[in-house]
Amino acid sequence: MRTRIDHSGMKLGKAAPSNDPRTLLLGNYLDTAALPKQPASFTYATNIGPAAWGMMGNDKLGDCTCAAAGHLLMEWTDDNGNLFTPTDQQIIAAYSAITGYNPATGQNDNGAVETQVLNYWRNTGIAGHQIVGYAALEPKNQNHIKLSAFLFGGCYIGLQLPLTAQTQSVWTVPPGGATGKGAPGSWGGHAVPVIGYDQHGLTVVTWGATKTMTWTFWEAYCDEAYAIISTDFASPQKSPSGFDLAALEADLKEVTAA
Repeated sequence: MRTRIDHSGMKLGKAAPSNDPRTLLLGNYLDTAALPKQPASFTYATNIGPAAWGMMGNDKLGDCTCAAAGHLLMEWTDDNGNLFTPTDQQIIAAYSAITGYNPATGQNDNGAVETQVLNYWRNTGIAGHQIVGYAALEPKNQNHIKLSAFLFGGCYIGLQLPLTAQTQSVWTVPPGGATGKGAPGSWGGHAVPVIGYDQHGLTVVTWGATKTMTWTFWEAYCDEAYAIISTDFASPQKSPSGFDLAALEADLKEVTAA
């Protein structure tokens, strides 16, 4: 008999996407003819045990946007053979700096906008680690999310979770469709890192464990997704064939100056 899952008491915390026209798009930096072919299935962080991921405060706070960053740091450094695990305090400190959350009083625990977290991660760093840059994926483009997961060691996505997700062992669209308790956002917004995929769906990390979502679930409930370039995963000087890192970095400088 399958054990009943109940995540109803867990915290969410992803605010609505910020539609900033300056956000760079991944497709502008890809040469599809030169890109290496991604495998049909792939999963990173296979050396991280089920109990090792940690909650990073997301069982008590709406800091999922920062916890997702911490879990990506774990995945990248594990892949490089030197696992780094941010402390809960480091993740909560970033959440506090970005949002104004007060750990002493508990005030302002209102979640965060993903792009604000990404900009802070790039400019200031989370748990002492900065990213080189990020770019938004084309909505509903499975190839983009596969490329992001495979080439850059993961993908940072946002979901508008339905109430039905609270008790599902695998996140999937309920039989009645994306309406009622299955409606997007009926539970709330949540941020997770994608660390793998196959023909059935995606593997993500949430609330201290890995979880699978079907492709139909991703199409119904994902409202933003970003590829992240980090030296914790690979050196910028060794960017994948078919990806123009120099152009992305130049454009990031212009956006930052604007």
